[in-house]
Amino acid sequence: MHFAAYAYVGESMQDPGKYFENNVTNTLNLLQAMRDTDIGAIVFSSTCATYGMPQSLPIDEAHPQAPVNPYGESKLFVEKALHWFGVAHGIRSVALRYFNAAGADPDGEIGEQHDPETHLIPLIIETALGQRAAIDVFGTDYPTPDGTAIRDYIHVKDLAEAHVLALGHLSNAGESTRLNLGTGQGYSVREVIDAVEKCSGTKIATRHCPRRAGDPAELVADARLAQQVLQWSPAWSSLEQIIETALCWHEHNSSYADQQLEQYPAAAGGSGR
Repeated sequence: MHFAAYAYVGESMQDPGKYFENNVTNTLNLLQAMRDTDIGAIVFSSTCATYGMPQSLPIDEAHPQAPVNPYGESKLFVEKALHWFGVAHGIRSVALRYFNAAGADPDGEIGEQHDPETHLIPLIIETALGQRAAIDVFGTDYPTPDGTAIRDYIHVKDLAEAHVLALGHLSNAGESTRLNLGTGQGYSVREVIDAVEKCSGTKIATRHCPRRAGDPAELVADARLAQQVLQWSPAWSSLEQIIETALCWHEHNSSYADQQLEQYPAAAGGSGR
């Protein structure tokens, strides 16, 4: 299972070479090593960022792939490399295209905390816990019901289950495939803020900011193929479950976030992994 990559979209726009060197070149080194040691199967962590701006919704696996940032381009390159390593060397692969990964381990052992933090749900939770002054909402004039961007959030526990099933698929001589991992249900930035307010019992301050370049109005998955191929179905990915597990983890692991308050401003919008 190959999870390693740089994954900050904004950083990839500023330093594309860093992303192609790590995400592409180092993955090619891994694939060459697999070939040399007769390792015949791999589960690859890909992303909905390979699709770029959606031409239709929900997005299925046949949707054109036209990334709008180097991060998505680097993941698409690897998907193409996996295909050709399969043709040439018989390496079978499952590429799992995550939509917005979120939530925390229900037992509270592992949670989401980046340095700097760029993901919407942790940023809102940090604001609810008083670790940030306000949450910046990038874009309030999208063609959506409340004007804010809509995303499909998938709980990390459901993602983990999909990886185990993908490994089983390959272990049982399953063919190479590319699968979306999402719920088919989108939530707006405003809806996520409201849900965190409800779960935390705290009113969250917001700042309205202009849209960020390249942020689609809506990204929602059609994940029926993953259900057919892997017999996978999300069980933890209601917005309430995602926020409750994340909030519980952050409430018990807030010391690091407190140190970041002055160094990194709040930032929230449409994009995610």
